[in-house]
Amino acid sequence: MTLYNVGRVCIKTVGRETGSYCVIVDEMEGRFVVVTGPKHLSSVRRRKCNIRHLEPLETAIPIEKGADDEAVEKALGEAGLTDKFREKIRLSD
Repeated sequence: MTLYNVGRVCIKTVGRETGSYCVIVDEMEGRFVVVTGPKHLSSVRRRKCNIRHLEPLETAIPIEKGADDEAVEKALGEAGLTDKFREKIRLSD
């Protein structure tokens, strides 16, 4: 079991989405995963992301590999994380 598994909640640390929460929805070969916000919650659109640009959190939600944004949003609601995903955090250098 890796740290970057499907359903893991992370924070983007690089790029225009820095400080936004996201969820890993698929694992790819090498150092890449597919993440989503969903976009209307945390401004992170579904995209391929290098794991070096993510900070994994202890929180994980129960979703299936390749889950669509509606399933992710439903799982976030059941876990009580919807309001948290609407916020952006400030990362210290």
